[in-house]
Amino acid sequence: MKITVISYDFWQYDEHIVDELRKLGVDAHHINIGAYTHKNTAAKVQNALSKAFLNKNLKNIGRQNLILTELKKLGKQDQILVINPESIAAEYHEEIRKFTPRYIAYLYDSLARCPAEHLLHFFDKVFSFDKTDVKNHGYQLITNYNYLPEISVQENPKFDLVYLASFDERITLAKDIAEKISVFNKTYHYLIVGNSSWKKKYFGSKNPNWSFTSKRLNHENIPKFYSEGKVILDLVRKNQDGLSFRIFEAMALKKKIITNNDTIKDYTFYKPENILILNADFSNLNKSFFETDYQELKPEIYNEYTLKNWVEIVFNLK
Repeated sequence: MKITVISYDFWQYDEHIVDELRKLGVDAHHINIGAYTHKNTAAKVQNALSKAFLNKNLKNIGRQNLILTELKKLGKQDQILVINPESIAAEYHEEIRKFTPRYIAYLYDSLARCPAEHLLHFFDKVFSFDKTDVKNHGYQLITNYNYLPEISVQENPKFDLVYLASFDERITLAKDIAEKISVFNKTYHYLIVGNSSWKKKYFGSKNPNWSFTSKRLNHENIPKFYSEGKVILDLVRKNQDGLSFRIFEAMALKKKIITNNDTIKDYTFYKPENILILNADFSNLNKSFFETDYQELKPEIYNEYTLKNWVEIVFNLK
């Protein structure tokens, strides 16, 4: 069987899908349009001018042409999965569709944040991690996946709470939570990925508990960062209720979670001993949650959220 995954793999999660398919004996390939770069400085300048004067992004066009170039090399595929298809224009979906009898979409952002309704008629099957979109549009619900090997509970982590996220509107909420747990004499470390110049807007003086970087963390270092905390903070963006990868990284690392995602209580892995769902006013954020141990999941529940199970469902391999 031949399967190709097409995505803008910013955080490098999608490559795991291809690796898992190969473990199952599938001839699998990944077309990562996020890896496309300008050939040289002249091309970069040309793209800047094109965007400014013609409202045309040559880099985006190049990324989409890359998909067709690579598919012509690979030939017909039994299945093609596109992750978050809104980054690809309709005319390209029409061409990609010709390379496979089964064209699949996976939405791991909400349609409210990343509209894609105008493109989804191209697909034979649409999966979504967002319960609201599933309810409203009839897509098949599937969560993100646990791509890590299961480990033992770590003794004496460095911090009580850790948080890794892009720089966005969630930073204000994260700051309020940090102030709240500091009253409990609990330690924390936040790593924020984004323009570091924003730091001065939110912090009058240097705070050693906050780290800012304009470059994303190398994918292999994400579990290492989370392993330094007893609890992982998970904050969902506005108009989104799907489960982030933090949830599944926490599952593999056996870390407790504090989250503002109320839908998490509907999943089989939910245990109030492991997961604290924040009230709007943080009135249930208490010291005792940090001082109790992680409760192990039953193997059948843990396996339900593994990448192997995800791949078997999405590609009909069971």
